[in-house]
Amino acid sequence: MDLELKDRVYIVTGATRGLGNATARELVADGAKVIITGRDEKRVEAAAAELGSDAVGLAADNADPAAAQRLVDAAHERFGRLDGILISVGGPAPGFVADNTDEQWQSAFDSVFLGAVRLARTAAAALGEGGVIGFVLSGSVHEPIAGLTISNGLRPGLAGFAKSLADELGPRGIRVVGVLPARIDTDRVRELDALSGDAEASRAAAEARIPLRRYGTPQEFGRTAAFLLSPAASYLTGIMVPVDGGVRHGF
Repeated sequence: MDLELKDRVYIVTGATRGLGNATARELVADGAKVIITGRDEKRVEAAAAELGSDAVGLAADNADPAAAQRLVDAAHERFGRLDGILISVGGPAPGFVADNTDEQWQSAFDSVFLGAVRLARTAAAALGEGGVIGFVLSGSVHEPIAGLTISNGLRPGLAGFAKSLADELGPRGIRVVGVLPARIDTDRVRELDALSGDAEASRAAAEARIPLRRYGTPQEFGRTAAFLLSPAASYLTGIMVPVDGGVRHGF
């Protein structure tokens, strides 16, 4: 299938590693150009260099109020257009209700929630018909994940925002989608497995609950996200797509 990505331009935040990086790789592989971001300048430069001449790396923090407009401006300056954005951010600090501090909640709200809202709002003002805004969320949108209380509090609210945005932007021909990863084999998930004290046992127990009996690969997530961002998915909006090996059984 031709995803019709050639020469289209996307911003992908949090793309120095993990799910954002995997998506950027798939977009570039299919002919798109990308502006990728991360908080560490050296990591951003290295990730962009690996992606090649169709990628530009910019150090940016989603929590920075000035970052959104700077990224939109960079897309137009470097590539002359903007067709979409995938808003991905590292997961907030793990912990239970009694563990997480006000500072951790505030930091996560600024980056995971308000930063994402600001990026989406700024991109929406710059996008035309056929544009798309994607959010990397989590299975916690539907069901809380033990030990990830902050994520459980913020991700569902962001999903609600995304659905509202889909209704508002639909008449302009702009789509809004969410992608809900579960156990994808990234550094973040391996770190969460290790919190149990026995990473191998934690992984085995998690795999036993997945119908496909394995963790997903970053590439599998990236391919799904790239499709949802592409013109090939032009009649999909306001949806939350789980990439979880069948854990939610399609619901």
